[in-house]
Amino acid sequence: MNGISWTDLDPDEQRTIAMLGAGYSAELCDPVALLTLARLGLLKGLRLTPAADQMRKAAILQELAA
Repeated sequence: MNGISWTDLDPDEQRTIAMLGAGYSAELCDPVALLTLARLGLLKGLRLTPAADQMRKAAILQELAA
C-alpha cells in the first residue's frame, strides 16, 4: 500500500472498496477501479486486502466523527 490514503483514491475507487467491504459482488463495481486497486495492492483476487479493509474502516470512523 505504501502510504496511500483514502483521500488519494478517486470516488470510483472509494466506492469500490466500500461496496466490496459491504459484501457486494465485484461484478457490480467499476472495472477500472478494480484494476487500479489491484495494482495498488488493495485487492487480492476480487477481495479486499487487510490494508484496504483497515483503510475503509478508518474512513468510516472519520466520517462518523465529523
